[in-house]
Parts: sequence; C-alpha cells; structure tokens
Amino acid sequence: MSTRRVAYYYDPDVGAYTYGLGHPMKPQRMRMTHELVAVYDMLDKMQVLRAKRATGEDMTRFHTDEYVNFLEHVTPETCDQLSNNGTRFLVGDDNPAWDGLFEFCSLSAGGSIEAAQRLTSGAADIAINWAGGLHHAKKREASGFCYINDIVLGILELLRFYSRVLYIDIDCHHGDGVEEAFYTTDRVMTCSFHKFGEYFPGTGTQDDRGRGDGKGYAVNVPLKDGITDESYRSVFEPVIHKITEVFQPSAIVLQCGADSLAGDKLGCFNITMQGHANCVQFVRKLGLPFMMLGGGGYTVKNVARTWAYETACALGIEDTIDPNMPWNEYFEWFGPRYRLEVVRNNMEDLNTKDGSLDKVRIRSGKQRMSITTNQLFNVPRLEEGGHGYYDYGCGHGPEMVPTRSTKRRFFASFARWDDRLQQVLVHNEGLAMPRLNIADLMESGGRSREPDAGSDAEEEMEVDEEEGES
Repeated sequence: MSTRRVAYYYDPDVGAYTYGLGHPMKPQRMRMTHELVAVYDMLDKMQVLRAKRATGEDMTRFHTDEYVNFLEHVTPETCDQLSNNGTRFLVGDDNPAWDGLFEFCSLSAGGSIEAAQRLTSGAADIAINWAGGLHHAKKREASGFCYINDIVLGILELLRFYSRVLYIDIDCHHGDGVEEAFYTTDRVMTCSFHKFGEYFPGTGTQDDRGRGDGKGYAVNVPLKDGITDESYRSVFEPVIHKITEVFQPSAIVLQCGADSLAGDKLGCFNITMQGHANCVQFVRKLGLPFMMLGGGGYTVKNVARTWAYETACALGIEDTIDPNMPWNEYFEWFGPRYRLEVVRNNMEDLNTKDGSLDKVRIRSGKQRMSITTNQLFNVPRLEEGGHGYYDYGCGHGPEMVPTRSTKRRFFASFARWDDRLQQVLVHNEGLAMPRLNIADLMESGGRSREPDAGSDAEEEMEVDEEEGES
C-alpha cells in the first residue's frame, strides 16, 4: 500500500438525483462506484469525507451571478420562461431543468472545492471526487450535461496556494469549458486527449493553444475512433512527461471521464479499464498534489468498475484487487461476467491506419453541438440581438479576435495540419508506420531537430510566432 494520503469525497445523496427518464447521464453511477469501493475494503484505507455543499456565492467565483441565480430558481415548469424559451442558460436538449438540479450542482462543486482545500492544507496528497469533473459548463451557460464547472472552481482554489496547475482531461469529449476558462492565463496549462471531428463539442484542434498570456498553455491532442491502450499510452505518456518537464506544475488535476472506455454508449474509443487507469498510475508516480475527478461515462456498470479500480490505483493497491467481483448491492448489474474489468472490442483503430484523420468540420462561433446527436444548432448571440454572448471559438469578446494568423510552435511535433490535404498528419521520423509513438519527437520540444537557417533561437516556452512580424 502506498504511503500517500488519499482523501475520498462522497455524498450518499448523489444517487438520488436524476436528469430525467431516458437521459444518458446517470448520477447513480457514483453510488455504484462507492458500493464497489466499499466491498473491496478501500474505505478504511482513505480519509472518507462528506463535503459541505457549495453555495451560490461559491459558484460565482467563476459563473455569473445571473446564471447562478437562474439555477437556484429554475424548475421544469418555469424553465421556458426563465430561459427565454431556451435561448439562454439552458440551450438545446442536452441540459434539461429537473427537480434537485441546484442541489446536485452544489454537491458536485462542493466536493471539488473541498478536495482542493484538502490538498492545499497539506492534509492529503491525493483527493478524489467522482461526482465532479463536469468540464463542459461555461461561465454563463450549461453545456454537455454540465451545469456548474466544478473543475474550474477547484482549480481556482488550488491557485490560491499553488503557482501553476496542470489540468489533464482523458474524457472522450474535449474539455472545452475548462480550457476556455483559463485560455488567457499562464498559471494553468490544460491538456485534453479527445475524439475530434463531427463530434461534440466540435472544438479542440491543435490550433486552439491559448491567447494573450496563455498562448501555448492549452494543448490539444485530437484522436480518431477506436484508439487502443497501446496507441493511447504512446501519446499520453510522452506528452504529459514533456509538459511536466517544461511547465513544472505545482499540482495536477485529472479529469477521468469514462466515456473513453470501450463500449461506452456515447464514446468511440476502444480503451480497457487497465488502459484508462494507466493514466492515473502515470500521473500518480509524478509525486505531485493530485486531484482525481469524474466526468463522462454512460455505460454505468463500466464507469463504476473503472472508477473503483482507479480508486485502488490512487491507494497503490491495484495489484491486490480480485477481478472476480464480490457480492454487492448492484451485483446483478455487472452480469454476465461479474468481473472487475472492461475489455476491448473488435473496433478498428483508425489512428494506426495508413493515412490520417478524416476531414473534420470546425464549428462556427455562433453554433453549438449536441452531445447526444452531435448535430449543430444555432444559438442567438448578442451581435444578433439574442440573449447569449459573443463567442469567437473560446467565448471571448470581439476585442479578442486575432487579427493575424499564427504558426504553432509548442508540442507541434506529434501532429500537424496540412492545408493542402485538409488532414492532420502524424509525424514519426524513421519508422515505417507509427502507433502514435512520439517520445523521440517530443525530445525536440515541438521543433525540428535541425533549426532553419537564419532563424533566431527560441526559448523553450516561446510557443508562438505570429506571421508577418518583423
């Protein structure tokens, strides 16, 4: 067993909430996870805590007063009136109003805020909140089943004591809400590994890399369908190793979205439970203050299996876990195998095929995409007389629109966009066919091994060079 102290946040009320009949998001998965954690005798090895629920004032550290006030008062009956017929706050069908909505948001956000406080106080080395990880929520708008961005609130708490925080997102969907929140700061680096294409939320290209002081502090790794454990590991470990070497974070937040698992109802990857947990194990070995959060995941029995196993990884006891599942309250849910495992399927890994990513459609700044249908729909913006806000890709106002194109410099070596072919080309020098293994390329820090003639030396954190500069 590890000597690192683990704080585990759980509220027994979490399983009582529901987004509505037929909705893919099931808060009950946290209750199932806790049941497995309990029957595997992990609770007595951790600090088991019930967080104080976040108040509306706590939430306004990131979200607008108007939006938080809306969440406090909205009901299914008053939703159309308060949201101006679905044109603000709750846009589209992904985020319905339901009874207990604000209480659930308070529970989720409170766990992440207190987990951060547990780390900053030195009372724990690792803090877990499986009810958190709702990474799509925006400053003044719900998105992708997420209403309050507990991750941003937790990172803001960490920044009160730590100079730099690294956020890593292994959800199948791009962590757009967190990236957007810290898009202009150099104190938080965001790194997201996600499916990209005609897929929610439609963001997360390698050109999305930050702006202003935050230029170069957003790293995106767009992937294709069917990625396996081996391919994912060959990307994840070199990228995170290089980021920690260069950025030198004081603390790490890992969003463990489980929709990247094989067989997920809304996912499209082919990653096993062990492959997913490898990310937890790798980050844990870095020895930094470490917050683990939940996220997506819509095949609930696999979500519970994986998060329970990753709790064991945090404790350092994963090698002692019996794959044959002991009897528990939800035992019948885990049939027909009744084992603590998520196995791969026969899905083809398009990431290792000859060629590159299919053509992708980049969403307009005036559109949103549905997480359930992946269809784009129009949203009124302020410039159209709507009740929304200016959105130029990352939610910033018109004064932030770049006037000149830019060239990527930071971590550009593992893939680049080819304008002629309209594809992302994966580099792998000297090898016949890559499995997305970029370790040797990452040694160059995103630059070619031999500098261009006449080019000025660049500092390691000099991330962008604007075209047209003298």
